[in-house]
Amino acid sequence: MMLLSVVMQPTIARDYDKSEHMIAMRDGTRLYTAVYKPADMTAVEKSPILYMRTPYGCRPYGSESAGFLNDSIYRPYIDAGYIFVFQDVRGRWMSEGAFVNIRPLRDSTDGIDEATDSYDTVEWLVDSIDGNNGCVGVNGNSYCGFYALMAAASGHPAIKAVSPQAPVGDWWMGDDLHHNGALALIDATSFSPQLRGAANHRPTDRSDGYKAPMGKDVGKWALENTVADVTRSLDGNVPFWDEMVSHPDYDEWWQRRASDNATANIKIPMLVVGGHFDAEDLYGTLTVFRGLKHNSPQADTRLVMGPWAHGAWRSSGKANRLGEAIFDKKSLSRYFRDEVEFPFFERHLRNRGNGGVTADGDIIFFTGENRWRRTDISHRDSTATPVDIYLTDRGLSFTAPTAETSHSAYVSDPGDPVPYYSDITTRRKKEYMTASQTFVDNRDGVVTFRSQAMADTMSVAGPVDVELFASISTTDADFIVKVIDVAPDGKEMLVRGDIMRGRYRNSFSHPEAFTPGKIEKINFTMPDIAHSFMPGHTIKIQIQSSWFPLFDRNPQQMIDIYNCSADDFIKSEISIHHDAEHPSRVRFRQYNR
Repeated sequence: MMLLSVVMQPTIARDYDKSEHMIAMRDGTRLYTAVYKPADMTAVEKSPILYMRTPYGCRPYGSESAGFLNDSIYRPYIDAGYIFVFQDVRGRWMSEGAFVNIRPLRDSTDGIDEATDSYDTVEWLVDSIDGNNGCVGVNGNSYCGFYALMAAASGHPAIKAVSPQAPVGDWWMGDDLHHNGALALIDATSFSPQLRGAANHRPTDRSDGYKAPMGKDVGKWALENTVADVTRSLDGNVPFWDEMVSHPDYDEWWQRRASDNATANIKIPMLVVGGHFDAEDLYGTLTVFRGLKHNSPQADTRLVMGPWAHGAWRSSGKANRLGEAIFDKKSLSRYFRDEVEFPFFERHLRNRGNGGVTADGDIIFFTGENRWRRTDISHRDSTATPVDIYLTDRGLSFTAPTAETSHSAYVSDPGDPVPYYSDITTRRKKEYMTASQTFVDNRDGVVTFRSQAMADTMSVAGPVDVELFASISTTDADFIVKVIDVAPDGKEMLVRGDIMRGRYRNSFSHPEAFTPGKIEKINFTMPDIAHSFMPGHTIKIQIQSSWFPLFDRNPQQMIDIYNCSADDFIKSEISIHHDAEHPSRVRFRQYNR
């Protein structure tokens, strides 16, 4: 069924030979696949295959070898004689077929999906690549992490271990494109044109050069353009964008594309990797991990969460700091390589070693105290005790408010939105995930609550639940909540922040307008943290209704946000209530070990 086409004669780079193949899938579509083998296979025992699928291109094409051979993350694999395989997914670059963003799993045994393409490729690899030991490992970060999960879902018996790293989980609920229904404006506008998926795709080694419509000054551009303006400027050239804005709510179209649909019936070891400060796919990491634990309890699933930005653990740098936050003097990228990933694959692909630091369970880095701990970060951890911190007219308190009436008010002005970072002129800064928030302390449109200094260490691990009681003067508004650690010297670190589009407070699928002046409950859950508030530190919580231009502005009316005009954006008076009947709070899960 599979046809081989050797496109180039092998060339040698750092003792590796490269060959290129067009591998036929079950529907006849051929996928470009680059194979790198040790030049002298007689000098090594039969080798495992490490396989990665990507929509970003397997460049360079032709005789030149890829730069990954110089990347430090691959050094132990090269020394151990692994065979490396990289593949363009269908409809991208040199592969044939039609590209579909986050292609859903097929509904029946007919047809194709990313799982069947993985299965067919692995079938060909183990049969056709000389010197392999019949064991395949799959890894990938971000979108490639999504494809790694789909490879695990294929069920091919030669796939022995998979590591989805920062996998795309759900582009509506919490990853690159949306959070709780709010459009991640900078990322969505700059990212989606890169993967526009032309219907008439022909294999090519060149980018189509299609550019995002953003101006050089991102903040100015975002203030002058609505989402409808972006749609008009794209002019139908990005089909996925048009599909996305035609599905503003969490309907079946989005639900079918959620990655946790692929987490059932997996039996092989899974190593899920993510970073606490991943601005792109933190939600996906945690959702895929929990989906595997719940839907595939038979699989040996382990989680590693470090103090990392998106994919930083795979970098050639130390990955031990982000912005002004320093987490370790030593290299945490080397720690990941030598103690986590390579031992995991060595154990399951060659039965060597003990599997590394995850052999005994999940390993989570606690910021604040800056050390690794073994813990189940999920809410099933029996050692985690819920602890509520309440908003009051005097700040933050660990006891519920008793006042008959109490609220904090601000005006949300879409014409003067609250910035997400001190510099909003350039593309989105990953450092915002840990940045001090003093630049908005006394700004209009923000309310701030502070606790007393901590007498003892309080370690928290797991999701952060928000329950606000709010009344607004309009029919819609967004709610951004930020949890901040303030050191005795005043130095701050943002621990977690997220946004909730108010119209989805009761249902993500069926939005509801607010009744002006009526107090309503807004519940949402922010992604997990693992953090220790140390003695002498204080907790600061900020609430606002714009996070610009990280997320699109809400016109603060119950209208179609994706098709409204600039004239539709109006001010809203927001009141956050914190009295005995309306105890607004943030719930942590205290870690007691």
